[in-house]
Amino acid sequence: MQEEFLSYLKYEKRYSEKSILSYKIDILQFSDFLLNEFPDSTLEKATYNQIRSWVIELSVQELQPSSLKRKVSALKSFYKFLLKKEIIKNNPADKIITPKLKERLPKYFEQKSIHQLLNDDKTLSTNKQPPPFESTFEGKQDKLIIEMLYQTGMRKQELIDLKWEVVDFELKQIKITGKGNKQRLMPCSDNLLRQLAEHRQEQENKFGMTVSNCIFLTKDGQQLYPNYVYRLIKEKFRNVIAEKKSPHVLRHSFATHISNNGAKLSDIKELMGHASLASTQVYTHNTIEQLKEIYKNAHPKA
Repeated sequence: MQEEFLSYLKYEKRYSEKSILSYKIDILQFSDFLLNEFPDSTLEKATYNQIRSWVIELSVQELQPSSLKRKVSALKSFYKFLLKKEIIKNNPADKIITPKLKERLPKYFEQKSIHQLLNDDKTLSTNKQPPPFESTFEGKQDKLIIEMLYQTGMRKQELIDLKWEVVDFELKQIKITGKGNKQRLMPCSDNLLRQLAEHRQEQENKFGMTVSNCIFLTKDGQQLYPNYVYRLIKEKFRNVIAEKKSPHVLRHSFATHISNNGAKLSDIKELMGHASLASTQVYTHNTIEQLKEIYKNAHPKA
């Protein structure tokens, strides 16, 4: 059932390859634990007490709370899947409690830094360095990728999976398919649509009508891959001062900036494709920090 569960994560839940590998490792680790400590048991026969024993052992090993939480989450999902398939009658991991994680504020790029990069501002480079983006097909596409990530807040894999059919130039919106095949509509600016139209024309001139019909392609005309997008952000933001540089930081930047500029939490939730407001509320902390700074600088008694 493990392989069937992993296929379920890939094709139905649309999890990334990295996440699926983590789930696979976590389940295998628990399976090894059962084999060593409870030889008569199996994954399908595991009990609450056996899972609890595993969690205690991991805690003794001083595993990071975030890693422990992920492993328990993997087991809960696995047993939830078995329950759905009627392989088991109850979820033995359902009531397992993990340590509460310390809340971490999302990392984001400053608006000025993104604006400078996308407008080829040479202040981000030394005098002898070329502009951030070349005027080639690849250079223009790289810039459009960053524009898309920042202007829509979409995830890296969502961007990679985009096909031309989901872009509605007339209604000025893009249909994004996220986790669990959940779809959401993202409004597009005129500027972004113009860049997309130009990119489509150049793509057709370069590759013709591709089989994949993907919006973003490698230089060989194949669908883009995750590491390409990750390396692109690392490279283009290399001169930007930030604690972390990744595609997900651009997603956080999108949410943080529209929050700071007055967007409602419920609207941000819909735009981000979050399942609940709990995932979205973290962005209000950045707004509060901004208000604290304004108060500190503006109030005579601060």
